[in-house]
Amino acid sequence: MRPADIEALVVPGRPALRGNLLLTALKRPDLKANAAHGAVRRVALDGGDAAWTHGPRDSAPAISPDGRWVALLRAGEGTGAEGSPQLHVMPADGGEARRLTSLPLGAGEPVWAPDSRRIAFTARVPEAGRYGTPDADGETPEPAAEAPRRITRMDYRIDDVGFLRDRMQRLFVVDTLEPGDPEPLTGDGFDAAHPVWTPDGTRVVFTAPPDWGAVETDARDICAIPAEGGAPEVVVRGEGLSERPAFGPDGTLFYFGQSFAEHHEAAPTGLYAATPAFGAGPVKARRLTDAETVDCEATAGPPAPRGDDVLVAVRNRGAVELRAVAVEAVEVPLADLAVVYAEQAVVRSFTLAGSVLAAVIATPSTSGEVVLLGDGAPRVLTDFSKPLRDKGIRPMIELETTAPDGYPVHGWLVLPEGEGPHPVLRVVHGGPFAQQEWALFDEAQVYASAGYAVVVGNPRGSAGYGQAHGHAITHGFGTVDVDDVLALLDKALERPDLDPARVGIMGGSYGGFMTSWLAAHHGERFKAAWSERAVNAWDSMVGSSDIGYFFVDAYIGSSPEVQRDRSPLSYASQIKIPFAVVHSEQDWRCPLEQAERMFVALRRAGAPAEMLVFPGEGHELSRSGRPRHRVQRFEAVLEWWSRHL
Repeated sequence: MRPADIEALVVPGRPALRGNLLLTALKRPDLKANAAHGAVRRVALDGGDAAWTHGPRDSAPAISPDGRWVALLRAGEGTGAEGSPQLHVMPADGGEARRLTSLPLGAGEPVWAPDSRRIAFTARVPEAGRYGTPDADGETPEPAAEAPRRITRMDYRIDDVGFLRDRMQRLFVVDTLEPGDPEPLTGDGFDAAHPVWTPDGTRVVFTAPPDWGAVETDARDICAIPAEGGAPEVVVRGEGLSERPAFGPDGTLFYFGQSFAEHHEAAPTGLYAATPAFGAGPVKARRLTDAETVDCEATAGPPAPRGDDVLVAVRNRGAVELRAVAVEAVEVPLADLAVVYAEQAVVRSFTLAGSVLAAVIATPSTSGEVVLLGDGAPRVLTDFSKPLRDKGIRPMIELETTAPDGYPVHGWLVLPEGEGPHPVLRVVHGGPFAQQEWALFDEAQVYASAGYAVVVGNPRGSAGYGQAHGHAITHGFGTVDVDDVLALLDKALERPDLDPARVGIMGGSYGGFMTSWLAAHHGERFKAAWSERAVNAWDSMVGSSDIGYFFVDAYIGSSPEVQRDRSPLSYASQIKIPFAVVHSEQDWRCPLEQAERMFVALRRAGAPAEMLVFPGEGHELSRSGRPRHRVQRFEAVLEWWSRHL
């Protein structure tokens, strides 16, 4: 896989299924347009697919309960409302899409009401005179000419979105037969998210911050509001974060939740159940899954009630599995959850319609295919990854070892072609509460194709190995996680086809922190370092990062002395190897100042350091940035390692 081959990196979205109609939105980088291309495909239940829409920016198909209509998001050319995703609806048996909204910043994913007529969605609503909207005088100022923002809270912006308080996310309901200009159901004091209809269609349930956003928090409650408008109410008081509610046929509400009681950051996501008592105040929820062993992957889709159980996706040792949780369960451990699908693969998303279960599953050689799951063997219906496989995909070799304290360490090696000995790249993932997966990883494939052996894994602090594993580096960054990162590297270097004299260290975000830390404390192990979108200084991270005001306290602590002690910047003078500081100009998660401070400290200390800054990009550059920047980044990575390895 070469850098420009990211155009073949096709990612199917969550399937929409009703009867024999199965749809998925395909997203891929388009280098010519320098944007993501999106179109909807129809997948046949006996295999194969065909165009349903042609894009170029269509997404989020949703089929009405009666099967007659398909709602989707479609973005046009240009800026403002025309260039933003707007809600459209089209006949399920084919025909033209009819536009329902013209919102300045676009609409969110559509959610059909039981009557197959109304649709709920969320959308950010800008203040007058901002984001291309007219002000009180009827003029539309350019961004640089907008009025100043008065900021009174710490949660005023978020990475990949920008400023928040002047464009809150509000809940809408639109009638597909009489669309008009929908009015928001919720106020402008808080963000509403994850709408779902009650089974009788009289209310919309959604998530919102406690006390309607009165103070800064990333906790969320389960709330409800009449579909015709009225006062919202809290129906389930969460223990922390609550998300993706879904109703069972008997009115039981299932949702994913994280308890902040023990740890604010590395909190496993569990499945909860409650029966709302609308108009009678919040009810208490029951946790169905064990907090130590079960960590649900909420991005794969909401809980799917199925008779006496509920289907959920679960992270487990680099895989994402489908498990069934009994509706009467109480804190059941992973080992006791029935297996629906559990392979060396990743369930990216899934949907259940009646007895038919469809999922998008990624493997070490695919970025995602639509698969039917049932009592028999899984049936793969699509072959979207064939163009990428034709270019050559290197296999993942599983590695297992132990750290110096005897703790088990798990990871993988991706080898290039040829006999070697090959130069080696130790690539550390971000998070840290995330997992390297049993799925095609474009970074490893590009580097292996260029001749490098790539070592990846899940050190302590990662997700997918239990709550204790994730909590192991709380107030301990740069301790046992370092041991695990190096232990996995040492395991790989036992192979005679790897060259221990040519090893590089690289990573992004938390992986960038680890790269900086290892370059300072174990620099003799590496020829050079590539530290990307890194945390280098915890003291300034507190005030400059979008999440710094709570993340740093949770993981590092509030002591200035401890923050400096755990900051790679404090040890910049110890770094002697060639060091690349790589960052995005509009990264609000790990802001640009983190790179600038590190670069200047390295240069002042005489280290051979370089800095590469990508304009207009945020923290997610390597995953969802502009396609040409993603290719240029890959080319810069390969040029760096060609010089130093």
